[in-house]
Amino acid sequence: MVDQVRHVGSLTLELVRELGRMFLFLWEVLLSFVMPPFRWTNFLKQVHFIGIRSLFVIALTAVFAGMVLALQGYYTLARFGSEALLGPAVALSIIRELGPVLSGLMVTGRAGSALTAELGIMRIREQIDALEVMGIQPLKYLVTPRVEAGILVLPLLTVLFDVIGIWGGYLIAVRLLGMSAGTFFGGIESSVEMHDIVTGLIKSVSFGLIVTWICTYKGYFTRRGAEGVSHATTSAVVLSSVLILVCDYFITSVML
Repeated sequence: MVDQVRHVGSLTLELVRELGRMFLFLWEVLLSFVMPPFRWTNFLKQVHFIGIRSLFVIALTAVFAGMVLALQGYYTLARFGSEALLGPAVALSIIRELGPVLSGLMVTGRAGSALTAELGIMRIREQIDALEVMGIQPLKYLVTPRVEAGILVLPLLTVLFDVIGIWGGYLIAVRLLGMSAGTFFGGIESSVEMHDIVTGLIKSVSFGLIVTWICTYKGYFTRRGAEGVSHATTSAVVLSSVLILVCDYFITSVML
């Protein structure tokens, strides 16, 4: 019994220490945002890597998400004679929830895992230690541009997801199911408010911070060896995905 209590206590202390290291890491990164020098070249490279190279997967996910949402929504609303509400249902679902959440998850899978693996390999090859020896701050040089790029890029990807997702819903509702285009877009115009758009953008900014923060942290403090990189990459993707869903709930509860 005593051994079990000791084991639970050690796990709790380790969890508290890990949370403390993570938030201290985030605090140092946020402080480095306003401290020179500003690595514009590194920042633009990360914008290209996280943003532009994620366009295809975001567009593909968005169009099929919108199509499935319209298809399911139409037959659900048809039972109650409310097919005219399909446009608002698709638009609000995508703008408020599916857009930011699926964009965050897709960026986590495509770019977040790569960020963790890249920093992890630099850690086990002692390249990060070499930067410290040369007098270069590794956090400012390696982590800050990635976090800044994630915060900037994910809202833009979310907006793109919203537009393509609504277009995918239009294809199904109007082109396949024969719904009036005026009814579809008229319902969207009368139902979607700026508050809905702002809610989605706030979520996307938060998710961009979460993904880059967790993934860079896991990569920056990777344990030695290839197994350490593998473990860090897996835990970064899982933790980022879970935190996106948790954060989505709390932001939704506050913004409703």
